[in-house]
Amino acid sequence: MPSNHPTVAAVETFEEFAQNRCIIEECASRWLAEIDSDVGRLVYVSMLRDISSARYCHPALEAVYSPPAVNQALSYCHEELFEKVLGHSLELLEWDLRIYFAGIDTPSDEIAARWLELEFPRMFVPLGVPSYLRDLFLSNMAVVLKLIAARRAVRQTAA
Repeated sequence: MPSNHPTVAAVETFEEFAQNRCIIEECASRWLAEIDSDVGRLVYVSMLRDISSARYCHPALEAVYSPPAVNQALSYCHEELFEKVLGHSLELLEWDLRIYFAGIDTPSDEIAARWLELEFPRMFVPLGVPSYLRDLFLSNMAVVLKLIAARRAVRQTAA
């Protein structure tokens, strides 16, 4: 129950913080830890966001925590993962994407070409990110995906 009393508000904020920490720790240890790449973790959390409502849903977490708490914690997690991937050098981003693609039963160059065609990396950008960070992320992803997809063109020319 919200209150205008500073001590009550601080306790509610602390309780919210503690609950978010628990949700993030559970998500990280049960699901994100099994994913080998930062890009893979970003993709996973991005896909938990409903594109129409912009709310994050995770049935297993919502069985324990309230949907608004799960939404808030996963939104924070999404922002943190986005910032981590955004901070990667192009070389590290390529390596990370290749690790993620290796777990998919389709050649990396085909995945990269499809992601470029569909502009799929736009789905990985959290809402509210400043446009200059969004544009930098999308530019970095496009450069690396084009590099990976170029291998497809070389394979097709050689065949």
